[in-house]
Amino acid sequence: MAESLSDGNQMLRHSKRGVPIYEVFRPGERIYVCSALGHLYSVDQKQGVARRSYPVWDLTWKPRYQTEKRQERLQTWIEQIRRISQEADCFVNACDYDIEGSVIGAMVLKYACNGADQSAKRMKFSTLTRKELQEAYANSLARLDFTLVNAGMCRHEVDWMYGINLSRVLTDSAREHGRVYSTLSAGRVQAPTLRFVVDREEEINCFVPVPYWTIETVIKVDNSTIDAQYEKEKIDSKDEANKVVADCTGESGTVIDAESHRSKIYPPHPFDLPTLQAEAYRHFRLRPSSTLGIAERLYLDALISYPRTSSQKLPPSIEYRKILENLSTLEEYRTKTSSILSQPRLSPNEGQRSDPAHPAIHPTGNIPRHGMESRGRRVYDLIVRRFIATFGEPALRQSEKATVSVKGHSFYLRGISILANGWIDLYEPYATLEEVHLPPLTVGKSVDIARIVRRDRFTEPPPRFNPSSLLRLMERENIGTKATRAGIIDTLYDRGYVAGERMTPTPLAFNVIEVLRKYCPRISEISFTRELEEMMQDIESGKERRELVLIEAIEHLRPVMAELQARISEVGAELGETIRETRLEQITFLSPCPRCGSKLVVVRNRQTGKRFVGCTGRWKKGCTFSLPLPQIGGLTLLRKPCAKCRFELVMVEAKGRRPMISCQMCFMEKRQEQTVQSAQNVDQQYSTKNATDSQG
Repeated sequence: MAESLSDGNQMLRHSKRGVPIYEVFRPGERIYVCSALGHLYSVDQKQGVARRSYPVWDLTWKPRYQTEKRQERLQTWIEQIRRISQEADCFVNACDYDIEGSVIGAMVLKYACNGADQSAKRMKFSTLTRKELQEAYANSLARLDFTLVNAGMCRHEVDWMYGINLSRVLTDSAREHGRVYSTLSAGRVQAPTLRFVVDREEEINCFVPVPYWTIETVIKVDNSTIDAQYEKEKIDSKDEANKVVADCTGESGTVIDAESHRSKIYPPHPFDLPTLQAEAYRHFRLRPSSTLGIAERLYLDALISYPRTSSQKLPPSIEYRKILENLSTLEEYRTKTSSILSQPRLSPNEGQRSDPAHPAIHPTGNIPRHGMESRGRRVYDLIVRRFIATFGEPALRQSEKATVSVKGHSFYLRGISILANGWIDLYEPYATLEEVHLPPLTVGKSVDIARIVRRDRFTEPPPRFNPSSLLRLMERENIGTKATRAGIIDTLYDRGYVAGERMTPTPLAFNVIEVLRKYCPRISEISFTRELEEMMQDIESGKERRELVLIEAIEHLRPVMAELQARISEVGAELGETIRETRLEQITFLSPCPRCGSKLVVVRNRQTGKRFVGCTGRWKKGCTFSLPLPQIGGLTLLRKPCAKCRFELVMVEAKGRRPMISCQMCFMEKRQEQTVQSAQNVDQQYSTKNATDSQG
């Protein structure tokens, strides 16, 4: 930011107690630029209320170093901002132009800059390129975007109110009445999201498979064989399926209808955040939160536009041609961009969604530095190719269908030919079209049944959610925001409510949802959360007041808390027992100790804090068997044996990294082999040296 605003003029960097502050000198003005490090202020209860008490209805905004542990450095940050603000006669909020950025800047201006939020200006930009930042500064809005500020404040206040009260009552009830401590949480968005997962699992558990039958057919046309589809996709009677097979086995048929038509497949829309997260999960298996984190780093490196957007539109003001020309300097995109730049007029295929703050996600045209980490490179490549593909020509497809009649039964032959790849070539390898070629088929042509068999099938339950499909459902049901949904899904994993890529709810998740259904059903209802979302959107559009929405949210929560407090013993008993059972199951291996046959468990060293696999036979049998474990990330016992040694596999999940599955027994054996080999190498070196010395 400071470098862009200096535009070649003098710029100084000061470091005051570890806080970097940039001083920019321009003709007629001196500018101080300081980052906010995210939220410097957060919601907390007012003074005079015990920290663990509930319910809490009185809230206020406080510096984060007063409300969260290990945030002491933020005190220095606020003090330095307050110090330089005393020399300023004009203030500008240059945080990201969205709800969160508006709240971050407004809180700093209000509390650290002595009420400067009332007179401050607002920069509006979507990329961190030099040109756009200079234009945003020169054309700063005369006042802050207070509708966004109020909407963001209200969202933080309501979420804090629900989260702190519900989480405290669940956690404390389990601790006091179940005599076990575990951090439990439930919130305005988290509860219905968890209910999606639990409801789906209940649907799977209650699913009763229904038998049906299909006909698998291969038809011979001249010297070619082609898979054919029977007229009924599912047959409800086994006798009917047998009759079809009996009627058509070894028979010939006649083509009674043949048709073909051409269709266009239009280019994809530009990326909004949910679509980017879905594509990154599909191609790279990146969790939505990981994709967002990577995209934010690319944005900070000025490589892409602001990622927290719901827009599928690319305005001409971003200068399509200039971006494509810059991308053409990279060898991997040169051929693709040259075909687009040859067009006299550039027009992307835009979607319906729009965002008043930002355009769709697109590359800025800046060239990535060497040494970009692999996941960042892949997400950047996906964004670039998507951007290029939106300018491509439609792909042209020809679909063919022939109907074959055999003894009164109809079979369909289908073929697809790609006549023009169009945008598909630009988006490879992220898009491909399969072709199925049919031989020439005309009405009256005779064909033979080469093979026909009956297949016994059963209906299948709906699939479990994965992080991507759950994110899409949250978006469709309008709960959470594009910026918070991925974090909610991560919280479900962190709290031990779900496990695995195919999100399987744990017994604890079932109990939490059951408690909410029994004592406060409104909390986990989608309609309730959606109502609050709509009210907060009304604040953003100026149709509703923040104070009134907050009062209404509190009125909804009061009877819920009263009911939970009245039943706290029952709630604690239900949750506490489940937590105990879950913990015992999580730490005990299925594989017995190979030395004494006792149970193996996950143990943590009291002095070092390191975890390892230990044998429970240590006290009774004196067994000292142990295995090392990874020290970073959440640990899950997979209840699956290693293919090589049959020891139970473990999975480690660290934030921002892909899950790692390993066998600790194989790992230990490999390490021992390496130690032996290393010792042998040392012995060999000494033997060689001694022989050389003797000869000398």
